Amino acid sequence: MSSVGFVPLQAQSGGADFSFFLMMGAIFLIFYMLVIRPQQKQQKEREAFLATAAKGDEVVTQGGIHGKVMAVDGETLEVEVARVRGEKVKLRIALGRVDQLTKAGQAGAGGGSDSDDKTSKNAK
Repeated sequence: MSSVGFVPLQAQSGGADFSFFLMMGAIFLIFYMLVIRPQQKQQKEREAFLATAAKGDEVVTQGGIHGKVMAVDGETLEVEVARVRGEKVKLRIALGRVDQLTKAGQAGAGGGSDSDDKTSKNAK
């Protein structure tokens, strides 16, 4: 038997393929810029906004409970949710479990200014 035409295959040299690492780094950078960074920014804004919770603000919890803030004690809110026979029903809620926070006077001020703008435009 002749070994003519038989060529043994050789493995590549042991060096790392840098184009693979470059591509993986680029994918991670794009993922960071499109997903991670905006989410971190939004979370910081939400935490800063929730830290401004004060007496009289309206809140909706993640469980769907609507109420009015009666007191703020660090990371805990005391929220009035109802009145039963003249007595206030209050719940203590962790600040992190608040889903929506509406500042006192914000809802009323927005609607009033829009109608004032319309009437002033019609008067001119």
